[in-house]
Amino acid sequence: MIPAADDSPWLGKDCITPYPRHEVLLRWLWAMIQATIFRWSPRPLHGFRAALLKLFGADITGPVVIFPTAKIIFPWRLSLAAHSMVGPHVTLYNLATIRLEYGANISQHCHLCSGTHDFNRWSMPLVTRPIVIGRNAWLGADVFVGSGVTVGELCVVGARSVVVKDLPPRKICAGSPCRPLKDRAEPV
Repeated sequence: MIPAADDSPWLGKDCITPYPRHEVLLRWLWAMIQATIFRWSPRPLHGFRAALLKLFGADITGPVVIFPTAKIIFPWRLSLAAHSMVGPHVTLYNLATIRLEYGANISQHCHLCSGTHDFNRWSMPLVTRPIVIGRNAWLGADVFVGSGVTVGELCVVGARSVVVKDLPPRKICAGSPCRPLKDRAEPV
């Protein structure tokens, strides 16, 4: 039996934001822009949305495709190479940098999460590690990618897979947890 009120520790005790005040304020401003101007922009205006992200510090080189329903938490921790795509309803929970290399394609409803918490400590401090999606890699619909993962070039990740470890280049991968299934042929 657990007493109603005592001094026992609890998960999240003494938890504080790891972000300085100016970054919290900038995040709020971005959230307002994303919920209005970004979200309401017509679907074909990928360049306009890229410009908004750049205005907030995103590293974007060349033309990219970013759907208006995509959700980016920290634009200044986003790096998109030319011809990469962030599909409809994608969540980029980029507490650390998320980088999409040249031609990387993130399909609808994917969730990339570059942060977690140290559950071995009562305060549950934030732990972040970058995510890299390799050159011309493709994540199928509704894929989850965890913190610190690198997906190799030309890798294909099957729909609804859960990726918590690095995936090698030029493989077709799927599952929960995701694993390589077979080689991927060079596209024609």
